[in-house]
Amino acid sequence: MTMRISIITPNYNGARFLEETIRSVISQRKDGVDLEYIVVDGKSTDSSPEIIKKYADDISLVISEEDTGPANAINKGLKKATGDIVGWLNADDVYYPGALKRVVDVMSANPDKALCFGHCPIVNEAGAEIRAGITRFKEFFFPLSSRFTIQCINYISQPAMFFRRTAYEKGGLLREDWKCAWDYDFILRLWRQGGAVWVKNPPLSSFRWHEGSISGQHFRVQFKEEWDAAVADAGFFSLQALIHLGVRWGIVWSYSLMAVRRARLAK
Repeated sequence: MTMRISIITPNYNGARFLEETIRSVISQRKDGVDLEYIVVDGKSTDSSPEIIKKYADDISLVISEEDTGPANAINKGLKKATGDIVGWLNADDVYYPGALKRVVDVMSANPDKALCFGHCPIVNEAGAEIRAGITRFKEFFFPLSSRFTIQCINYISQPAMFFRRTAYEKGGLLREDWKCAWDYDFILRLWRQGGAVWVKNPPLSSFRWHEGSISGQHFRVQFKEEWDAAVADAGFFSLQALIHLGVRWGIVWSYSLMAVRRARLAK
C-alpha cells in the first residue's frame, strides 16, 4: 500500500520566497508521491495570498486565519493532516527533486521508526550554500545517531525531518509557549515513539538563513531553549545535559563572533 505524505507550510508575509517553496513541494508529485499539501497563512498583508491562490489547484488545503506564531500555525496543519508521514517546510526553505519519494521509501522500509532525517545544506537569499562548516559538523553525528546523541546536540535540520502521524498523536503537538526550539523539543518527544532513521545523501532540502529567520534573530534564546529541552528529556544531572551545556555555549560563542563579523563588513 502506498503511504501518503502530508506537508505543511506555515507562512506570514513570506512572499519573497514563498513561490519557490510551494513549487518545490508540489513538484514532488512527479515521482508518483501521494502528497497532501497544507498551507497555513496567518492573514499575510504582502502578496502571499495572491501566490497561494495561483497554486490553489495544487494545494490540498489552505487555512487562512490569524495565528500566534509559526508553532501555532504548524499545529493547525498537524491537526488537519491525514498522511501516514508528515513534515513541514517553512516558507523560505525548499525540497530537492525526489526528496519525498526517498522519504516514503525509507519510512516504508523501516516501519518501526518514528521519524527520519536527512542532509540539509544552509543557503543564503540567492540559494548559494553558506556555513558549510556548520553543516559538516552536524553531519558528523549522523552515523552516531541515537537518543543519547540527540540529547547531547541537536544535529537534525528541521526541513529535512519527517515523522509518522501516529508518533505525534502519541507524543503531542508543538509547544507554542517557546520562541525558537519547539522543533527540537518535538524531535525529542517523537524519538521516544520509536527512534529515527538516517536518509543518506543526496540532501533532502535546504535551509535558508537570513537576518529575518528565527535562527538569525534569536540564536541565544534558541540554544537556551534547546538546553532546557535536553534537560527535560534526559535529566538535569545527566551526562547528556552536561555535554549539551558545553555545546550550547560553544555554538552561541561561534554565532556571536559571526554576528560581529557581519556587522563590521556591513559598515
